[in-house]
Amino acid sequence: MAGKAVMHAVQYDSYGGGVAGLKHVEVPVPTPNKDEVLLKVEAASINPIDWKLQKGMLRPFLPRKFPFIPASDVAGEVIGLGSEVKNFIVGDKVVAVLSGGGLAEFAVAKESLTVARPQEVSAAEGAGIPCAGLTAHQALTQSLGVKLDGSGQQKNILITAASGAVGLYAVQLAKLGNTHVTATCGARNIELVRSLGADEVLDYKTPDGAALKSPSGRKYDAVINCVTGIPWSTFEPNLGTTGKVIDLNPSPSVLLTFAWKKLTFSKKQLVPFSVSPKGENLDFLVKLVKEGKLKTVIDSKHSLRKAEDAWAKSISGRATGKIIVEP
Repeated sequence: MAGKAVMHAVQYDSYGGGVAGLKHVEVPVPTPNKDEVLLKVEAASINPIDWKLQKGMLRPFLPRKFPFIPASDVAGEVIGLGSEVKNFIVGDKVVAVLSGGGLAEFAVAKESLTVARPQEVSAAEGAGIPCAGLTAHQALTQSLGVKLDGSGQQKNILITAASGAVGLYAVQLAKLGNTHVTATCGARNIELVRSLGADEVLDYKTPDGAALKSPSGRKYDAVINCVTGIPWSTFEPNLGTTGKVIDLNPSPSVLLTFAWKKLTFSKKQLVPFSVSPKGENLDFLVKLVKEGKLKTVIDSKHSLRKAEDAWAKSISGRATGKIIVEP
């Protein structure tokens, strides 16, 4: 790949602009550092964090250098190796977490955040896993202590926006543990969420759905909250005495509530969450997909030339599952 090889990519040059801010460009194929692999991208997935970064919503924590090629979740084939890479050879099929660069024909990934992709897992299924799957996995196992081998005490769990990308993985992973899952989603996705294992499914537009009330009258040991805008006062009456709300989109008001609950020694807690990708967790999830114990639900597939359509679909908030871009 030496010399002046170029590739097609989609990038943005400044904050803001939404779909119109995306530009199709020809840029040099990246060169892997010593601890990186060079991938031919076969599929990438769009996550809400991608367009939130573009909007500048995470600017204090994650400032961008421009121009920036978005997307962090990819599946592809290893075509080049950094000098210190030990675990991969050219030709290996993999899934990887990047720090951006996924909306392109080629990308570089750290070896430590790259895992083997078995032939039973398609590129699109693999590319769907990293951000959403790792978020669901860490929220359940680390924040809530759910054991995915089914051991441990039974927990009643509520998952909001269960037909979104994180929610769909969270429902399936929770059911591998000893959990009773109540889920909320729109009416059109109730059957899908039930088919993935949810014990009770609420239409969020009904009075009970809006109030998050369990149809069987359970109090929740934990909530994985995948939406913004639900006030603490809605969660609180539905929680068990030591119930926890794991908030995946912490807003300033969430952080205030979190601090207040700590100060007042409340047994009910609101916990802001952010994912920290780990290779071994990603490997675990890819193997679950291979074994048929976890499914990537794909909302839609788009070509790299029409990446704007994928971007617009993610911004709309109406995707059921993962939005995939294929070069």
